[in-house]
Amino acid sequence: MLPQRKRIRLHPLRYVGKQMYFITFCCWRRRPVFTDAALAAWMIEKLGSAARAERFDVHAFCVMPDHFHALVAGSESSSDLLAFAKNLKQITAREYARRFGRTLWQKRFYDHILRPNDNALAIAGYIWRNPVRKGLCKDMRDYPHSGSFVVDWTKAVSPMEEWVPAWRKITPHASRAAC
Repeated sequence: MLPQRKRIRLHPLRYVGKQMYFITFCCWRRRPVFTDAALAAWMIEKLGSAARAERFDVHAFCVMPDHFHALVAGSESSSDLLAFAKNLKQITAREYARRFGRTLWQKRFYDHILRPNDNALAIAGYIWRNPVRKGLCKDMRDYPHSGSFVVDWTKAVSPMEEWVPAWRKITPHASRAAC
């Protein structure tokens, strides 16, 4: 039996308002669900729908074969990241289960609330460069499942600062534990 992980969510009110967040959802058992281009496009469409419904701007996203990253910002004082994440995961999980009879997501997700000194462009760059780091393409602009709903991300300047999520700084295998 695996040990139970400690819940690290902050108080729910910390996730409400005009803030920026880095989020990661991992596929169940890290299955490479999104190697199917149609499913990756479907995920991007659902991301846009959930963002509009929950009042979020999507500054950066990347649908990788076995996980998904996004940099999102609440567009209103009532924008709620936990509701947004729950909505997006539920809608996609239900439809995926109906179509394929399988579980799509791991139960939890990783989040990072950006602080005033965090470089949002560096975090967006981390998201967009993920396919390059994983050897899926040589130039981040060539990966078809990355983008932004608010900026022309293909013209984004490479950030001076290299950003790494906190869970990646802990252990080399922590990325699997974070999901």
